[in-house]
Amino acid sequence: MAALNTPVLNQTPQLRPLNILRDLPAVADLVETCFAATLDSDGRRYIQQMRKAGSDNVFLRWATTAVETVSMPLSGYVWEENGEIIGNVSLIPYRGRGKRIYLIANVAVRPDYRRRGIGRALTVAAMHHARQKRADEIWLHVRDDNPGAIALYLSLGFCERARRTTWQAIPDRGACLDGLGMAVEGRSLRDWGEQQDWLQQAYPEHLTWYQSMPWLSLRPGLLPSFYRLFLDFETRHWTVHEGERLLAALSWQAGTGHCDRLWLAAPPDGCGRAVTALLLHARRQLAWRQKLLLDYPADVHAASIEAAGFQAQRTLLWMQWNETSLPAIT
Repeated sequence: MAALNTPVLNQTPQLRPLNILRDLPAVADLVETCFAATLDSDGRRYIQQMRKAGSDNVFLRWATTAVETVSMPLSGYVWEENGEIIGNVSLIPYRGRGKRIYLIANVAVRPDYRRRGIGRALTVAAMHHARQKRADEIWLHVRDDNPGAIALYLSLGFCERARRTTWQAIPDRGACLDGLGMAVEGRSLRDWGEQQDWLQQAYPEHLTWYQSMPWLSLRPGLLPSFYRLFLDFETRHWTVHEGERLLAALSWQAGTGHCDRLWLAAPPDGCGRAVTALLLHARRQLAWRQKLLLDYPADVHAASIEAAGFQAQRTLLWMQWNETSLPAIT
């Protein structure tokens, strides 16, 4: 771990810690203003929840005691000018792989205050805070269509570790597999070994602190079946074979909100038609559901996923700080 270098925040009077008791409504307004063009339904719901939390006294009392222990954006920094919050950064603590990890999120600066170094100062303050809390790793993610932010994070010592696209589709009873020449069938026990290997490639271990794999929901066998029954987890699994060879597998997990998760397992250089067939089959078989969500490595089977009627919602670069010396807050 690099030497700890705690910032002296009073040298930058506009920069101060987030006050969870009074700042949430203003931060919600700021985030909405800054990301209005890219907000999806989950993002809008997140902002609504932030506003609601800002007026919930019971939640706020609890939040003041839980800022460093729960994986929620309860701490961070704001930049204030003339009594208005015009910049924000959130810090979210996680535990994973036996490490204490901080995610830097919601880096937002009001458009008329940009290009003044405020985003950099906020990010650096968050980095110092994470190291003061003895973080083992510091991460952030950024959209691939935001080159200015990517350049900033690279200059601060962050390195890209993964690039992932979120795909979404509406179930459709009329989804048709004709012309693909692929037969979709259920999963057998013998398919699990390869499916698990491909899932571990598509959903790498170094990101499981943020998105843990629901192995007991996906794994075949008696114990996982009891686990799913006890917790009322609804899952389905489909495969495509060529003779005895498994080409691809797809698992569905019912969600508790508006979206259900799909877990795609296929070799990166494998049969794209098998991927398309599985996703079309899922859209047809799950016609009573609302939305299907697939998170997958960017550019891997992208054309095949799109051919199944899925639309790319966003592509995120996952970046990890590479343990260089901490930059100064200026």
